[in-house]
Amino acid sequence: MDGPKKKSKKPSATNSSKPLDDVVFFVDRSLGRKAVPEALRAAGARVEVHDDHLPQNAKDEDWLAYIGERNWVALTQDARIRHHELEFKALLRAKVRTFVLTAKGLRGEENAAIIVNALPAMLHILAKHPGPFVARIARNSKVEMLYAGVGKRPS
Repeated sequence: MDGPKKKSKKPSATNSSKPLDDVVFFVDRSLGRKAVPEALRAAGARVEVHDDHLPQNAKDEDWLAYIGERNWVALTQDARIRHHELEFKALLRAKVRTFVLTAKGLRGEENAAIIVNALPAMLHILAKHPGPFVARIARNSKVEMLYAGVGKRPS
């Protein structure tokens, strides 16, 4: 008879209220096609990359509708998305759950590390908020909700 199975003590992004298996992250072209997607996949996330599905010059309102239909989660560095009327209306209409990396001037690997470190907090928000929403990922990997639900657009 075998002894009790040992559980890994390694912290994991899956030690959250919403497993990574239930989420598909869509990496917008503003975050690139290599470093961020590869780091997320290495952390166990399911990832789709903008250029694998849409033309490079796809309008924001088009890719937002596309990922909303698939219930994917947007990862972008485009902080303007919540301030531009067309994009924001598309985000609301498609009920897109959006995380915006606000750190600027960093290399892809640095962006990737920030997002991977933020995964547990992101999964926590995803478990609590069905969308639409916009949350910010800061340089220190802290995640803060900027907008949730419907109503007045955030400033």
